[in-house]
Amino acid sequence: MKRLSVVGILSIALLTSCVSKKKYVALEDNLAQTQSMLTKTQVEKEDLETKFSKIEARVAEYNSKINSLKEMNDSQYTSVDDVAVMSNNTKANMRKTLEKVDASKLAAAKTLQDSMNLAVSYKLKQSISDNDEDVEVSIDKTVVMINISDELLFNTASYRVSNKAEKILNKLAEVIKSEPSMEVMVEGHTDSRTINTPMVTDNWDLSVKRATSIVRELQTKYDVDPTQLIAAGRSSYIPLVANDSKENMAKNRRTKIVILPNLDKFFALLDTASL
Repeated sequence: MKRLSVVGILSIALLTSCVSKKKYVALEDNLAQTQSMLTKTQVEKEDLETKFSKIEARVAEYNSKINSLKEMNDSQYTSVDDVAVMSNNTKANMRKTLEKVDASKLAAAKTLQDSMNLAVSYKLKQSISDNDEDVEVSIDKTVVMINISDELLFNTASYRVSNKAEKILNKLAEVIKSEPSMEVMVEGHTDSRTINTPMVTDNWDLSVKRATSIVRELQTKYDVDPTQLIAAGRSSYIPLVANDSKENMAKNRRTKIVILPNLDKFFALLDTASL
C-alpha cells in the first residue's frame, strides 16, 4: 500500500514537471517574438524620426528662401494697379523716358499706370517712326493702339502698300514677333468721300482691302505668324475728327493697329538700353 502511494506521488510530480516545462518553452517563444517585434518597431521608429528630421530641415530651408524672396520683392518691385509688378530698374528707365515726353501729357498722368503707358507709348512711337505727325500711339490698360497715317502706307485711293511703308512695317513686325502670345488687329479707316472704281466698290471695300494688304505684307515679307493677325475694315464711320477740311480728312484716313500683348512685354520694352 505504501509502495503504491509512493509511485502515485512520483507520477504526479513528473507529470507536473512536464507541463511546467512546456509552458516555459512557450513563454520563451512568446518572449523572443515580442522582443523581435519590439526591436523591429524601434528600428522603424528611428528610421521615421530620421526622415522626419530631414523633412523639417528641408521645410525650414524652403521657408527661409521664401522669406528672402519676399523681402527682395518688397524692396525691388512695385505693384502697378494690382495687375503686375515693376522692378526698380524698370522704374528708373521709365523716369528717363518720361523726361523726353511732352510736359503737357506728363502733367495729365495721375497714376503710375498712366506714367507707364506714356513711357511705353513714347518708346513704341520712336521705334516705329521718326515722324510724330504720321504716327500716334495710345494705351488703354494693356491694349496698345497705333494710328498710322495712310500717307506712310498707301497712295491716294489705293490699297497697294507703298515703298514708304517698309521701315514702319519692319519695326511693327519686330514688336509683334517679340511676343508670340500677342494678337494684332489691323483696322482700315477712310474719310467720308465716296469712292467707286473698277477695283474698289466703296469705303467699306477700301478699308478692308487696306487692312488685308498690311496683314499680307506682315505675313509674307516680314514673317509674322498669321495666327497672330486679324484684318478688319471700319469704312468712314469712326472718324477721329470731323471730315470738314482736307487736313481733317487726312487724319481720318488711317490704319489702326490694335495690339493685345502680355503686360510684362511693356516692362521689357522699358528695360532696354535704348531708353
